[in-house]
Amino acid sequence: MARWADLEREAPEVAGPGRALLYQHGPGLAYLATNRKDGGLRIHPFCPVVTNGGIYGLVGRSPKRDDLARTGRFAIHAFPKAESDDEFMLAGEAVRLVTGEAELKIVSDAYHATGSTSSGDEDTYEFVIGRALFALYRARDGKPTWPPQYFKWRAR
Repeated sequence: MARWADLEREAPEVAGPGRALLYQHGPGLAYLATNRKDGGLRIHPFCPVVTNGGIYGLVGRSPKRDDLARTGRFAIHAFPKAESDDEFMLAGEAVRLVTGEAELKIVSDAYHATGSTSSGDEDTYEFVIGRALFALYRARDGKPTWPPQYFKWRAR
């Protein structure tokens, strides 16, 4: 498993456009997939925060927070752009930050600097990455966009 900084260093062709997709609307926006108790998937939008060498999420009291606390397994998928079907996906294990007030403050400050708001009772998770994928499509100009060009990365 690896941190965001490792992805940036080892696969900038994945991290750079991936970060651009995450932040295309200002605040980070993506879907967070977790595993329910019954093994099914739960998918909800959330606001990822890329800062301090990591990718984080402030997760309020919810079933997805329960899922992360129970298994830690996650997948993050960025919203697509309006003009193309480009995709960015991360998968790995989420780790709840329970110590390190300085790190928690850095994440909170970065989150709020984008205009995002919070209730203040969220748990902060770092999403430790096992694999990442960026798929580059041609613009939607009426021509087929398949197949995309895939850029893949796995943590060492």
